[in-house]
Amino acid sequence: MNKIVEIQDITLEHTRRGISQRWVYKNLISDRYHISYSTYQNYLCRNAKKERKAKQIPPGERQLNLFPDF
Repeated sequence: MNKIVEIQDITLEHTRRGISQRWVYKNLISDRYHISYSTYQNYLCRNAKKERKAKQIPPGERQLNLFPDF
């Protein structure tokens, strides 16, 4: 989960300055993390910060939801 958050943070940092996601992947992500471009895109679609926060809440304290987010 931390790896996904790191990749998302690196991408956000550079895309805010006008650099494309493909450039970020090609020059910063692929050599460092050794993932494919499709995996990179999947990582960017995930809400990893929310997932990490949900895992930190003990199971007995979670509220049940009829329509869970997957």
